[in-house]
Amino acid sequence: MPTRITEVRTPDGQRTTLRVEGTLWLEDAELVEKICRDLSRETGRPVTLDLADLDFLDSDSAQILCRLKAEQDVSLEGLHLFIQRVIEIADRDEESKGSAVKGAGRSG
Repeated sequence: MPTRITEVRTPDGQRTTLRVEGTLWLEDAELVEKICRDLSRETGRPVTLDLADLDFLDSDSAQILCRLKAEQDVSLEGLHLFIQRVIEIADRDEESKGSAVKGAGRSG
């Protein structure tokens, strides 16, 4: 199933929500990242990704979602167990890479 991204208006207007459906590959995740960045700049409001209808994502896409959470304060909602685990693993991988880079800069 192709990826479908839909902007959902919330009644209070305090947050912008994007519903992501289908499968999320790297190119799709990069597009979601760009859309989140642009929406946040244009509206000045935080962005939420509703992933309840996401069927699959690869590890590269999961890393982008982790980056969105960390760098753009994007909230992830509606995660199925499998999707949540893939994102958690990618998040741990990113944290360990960051720790290794910091540690590599130290001289002994």
